[in-house]
Amino acid sequence: MYYGFDYTYIVFVLPAIILSIIAQVLVKSRFSHYDEILSHQNITGAQAAQFLLKKNGIYDVVVTHINGKLSDNYNPSTKVLSLSDSTYNSTSIAAIGVAAHETGHAIQHAIGYKALSLRSTLVPAANIGSRFGPTLAILGIIFGNTAKAAEMFSIWQLLTNIGLVLFAIAVLFYLITLPVEFDASRRALKILKATNTLENEELKGVRKVLSAAALTYVASALTALGSLLRLLILSNSRNSRR
Repeated sequence: MYYGFDYTYIVFVLPAIILSIIAQVLVKSRFSHYDEILSHQNITGAQAAQFLLKKNGIYDVVVTHINGKLSDNYNPSTKVLSLSDSTYNSTSIAAIGVAAHETGHAIQHAIGYKALSLRSTLVPAANIGSRFGPTLAILGIIFGNTAKAAEMFSIWQLLTNIGLVLFAIAVLFYLITLPVEFDASRRALKILKATNTLENEELKGVRKVLSAAALTYVASALTALGSLLRLLILSNSRNSRR
């Protein structure tokens, strides 16, 4: 804070939020565009996922349908690859690209990709950290600023530190997600080309869709990291005034 103006938000958080908005618009725009272009193979996203899984020797993953749009995901703990309304029955190159990306995660799991294993391990702690970490840190900073007794300040400082540690775990999760998602997209493009599931021109469209989706993960990681840095600066600034 500087004369009542929170410059830390402008510097560390706002740019990432703007990037997030741009990324979301870009994903919707590119997916909508390539969702109108049907694949020459005329196979659905579900069929593509099942085909690519078998081509990689994976037979214990279940491909299922879930409601929603672009809510596709792979769950390593249950070995379920879930495809959304916009992907499961669609024969567009966008849908096949998304299905191949999720298949990439299943391949990561099958070969023991370390970053995916680490991310899965962090999920419970990251959920707690993202939900409670910022709140605890902010409460500790606010009430610590008004604490007059040294004992009370120490208590609020402890609360701040706990919040920062919890949130740091969540930020670590976001950062580890980046190589996991990039690698899944790389694998998707590779197996689509190797199996001739899509032609070269179609692969260019898939690459554009997946690169836009990757940008959303970058924006999320930057938002989380910027928020953590902001809280650290606010906490240190308060401590320096004691």
